Amino acid sequence: MKTDSIFYRIFQSIPGTFFELINQPPQLASAYQFSSVEVKQLAFRIDGVFLPNATELPIYFAEVQFQPDKKLYSRLFAEIFNYLDKTELTNNWRGVVIFPNRNVDTGDTERYTELLNSQRLTRVYLEELSSIEASSIGIETVKLIVEPESTATIKAIEIVNNARQQFANVAQQREIIQLIETILIYKLPRLSREEMQQMFGLNELRQTRFYQDVFEEGKQEGKLEGKQEGKLEGKQEGKLEAIPQLLALGLSIEQIAQALGLDEQIVRQAAQPKS
Repeated sequence: MKTDSIFYRIFQSIPGTFFELINQPPQLASAYQFSSVEVKQLAFRIDGVFLPNATELPIYFAEVQFQPDKKLYSRLFAEIFNYLDKTELTNNWRGVVIFPNRNVDTGDTERYTELLNSQRLTRVYLEELSSIEASSIGIETVKLIVEPESTATIKAIEIVNNARQQFANVAQQREIIQLIETILIYKLPRLSREEMQQMFGLNELRQTRFYQDVFEEGKQEGKLEGKQEGKLEGKQEGKLEAIPQLLALGLSIEQIAQALGLDEQIVRQAAQPKS
């Protein structure tokens, strides 16, 4: 699983989650911008950085580590100190490393004992978050990453249902669903699009980026072909090319026909494998 990219999406979408992980109020996220920073002189980039909008607040460096790495701490502190040396910011700093469990925390620590034992670095072990009974949507989404496969789908449905209740903003609901979908795809690669549709429903599936990209691509191809040929048939042809991908999403013939505004018989013909 590409856990680092998933975490960075969570921090972008629900930034308060990061501060909850380090026992800080989630409202603190409003004073930060989550970004990546580049040290051009040394040609390296730090992907997870919370940059504050006030000088009295510390810079937070976030590192996601799901594989054992003996050189983790030497690399992490080298990147942090190189950035602090080159940046014009004068803020204090903190580091946060997120592990799935303590067994993965195998980096050499002897030369960094004072830093590791200070408030400079916080280590978060996701498996230990299960002791938190009342959690936010963000924390529950993070916990889903290490949820056992046997209960992952049930947990995912609970998170989505809670998101519907807690977030009035439809865009926020969609983002949560897309995050949950991404996590499940990585955790359960055998899970089909049809099963995903049954869990979250057709309406939510229609809002996912994959569905929208496929549908929009069909519309745009149709418009382009129609403009070039001067015929309405061009628009329909573009829609027909989107049908195989929509079938792969688990949509039925009837649902595709309704979404694309086509006759069901036309969709059935387009769905037939070409000889």
